[in-house]
Amino acid sequence: MKAFIYTRARDSAQATNAAADGKTTKFIAGGTNLLDLMKLQVEMPEQLVDINRIGLDKIEETPEGGLKIGAMVRNAALATDLRVRTRYEALSRALLSGASAQLRNKATTGGNLLQRTRCYYFYDTTKPCNKRSPGSGCAALGGFNRIHAILGASEHCIATHPSDMAVAMRLLDATVETVKADGSTRTIPIATLHKLPGDTPDQETVLARDELITSVTLPPPPPGRQIYRKVRDRASYAFALVSVAAIIDQSGRSRMAFGGLAPKPWRVEAADQQTDPDAIADHVLQGAAGYGANDFKIPLARRVIRAVLRDIKG
Repeated sequence: MKAFIYTRARDSAQATNAAADGKTTKFIAGGTNLLDLMKLQVEMPEQLVDINRIGLDKIEETPEGGLKIGAMVRNAALATDLRVRTRYEALSRALLSGASAQLRNKATTGGNLLQRTRCYYFYDTTKPCNKRSPGSGCAALGGFNRIHAILGASEHCIATHPSDMAVAMRLLDATVETVKADGSTRTIPIATLHKLPGDTPDQETVLARDELITSVTLPPPPPGRQIYRKVRDRASYAFALVSVAAIIDQSGRSRMAFGGLAPKPWRVEAADQQTDPDAIADHVLQGAAGYGANDFKIPLARRVIRAVLRDIKG
């Protein structure tokens, strides 16, 4: 592990100011992803800013009937909160399927949104990876790409986003609140937080280098029954091959968001107008393309959509 400066921030202002000082800086909360990457020298920040003491660890009701979730709320606390379990069941289920109890006790809401891909070649510093080293190439294109994207990818990167929580947040139209070193704040729809790779796969979000996530706000829960279905290679907390967060109302109309298919949580609003499983799949999978080992994801996604609609209708 490379030497780095360690700063323990007492508030968000100190944290963002430290990140704006010109050094390559990473915020660290639970560290469940970042520390692994540092050990492998995939991430080599000059400075770590510890944000564990800045607060932001509350779940609060909003006047509109939603929930405001502090960025430091641990995944375990969020998954088991009674308001989340009863009003946002898809989110609770996604969190519980995403990691072991030990990891959920450390991982945070903000960190979960910003976790990096689990592409084998991203983690292997002996292999070319445009996300890790821009311009070096993408080994996954011609390599073993079973877990990789079939939607939203580019000739420069076919990695998927690994978060289960983010898929449920996308279904629920969450918004992400941030603050920068100059004190300015903004609200970012989760639909636009993550960027598609295009020709700059190393730029994964719209956040500035000194921008800190402070909270995530959920609107009032939409009417209908919620579900989260995750298909993976093994039951013991593997990352999704295909995952679906869904809500279906009394009229039979559904809305769905998907994980394991794209470089970001994937949702196609046009599919919300459909009731037939094949019509939904046609909209969601428009433009889908496999790269050999992941070709199976296209028919698998269709089967998962049918299974989710069957199960959610009871």
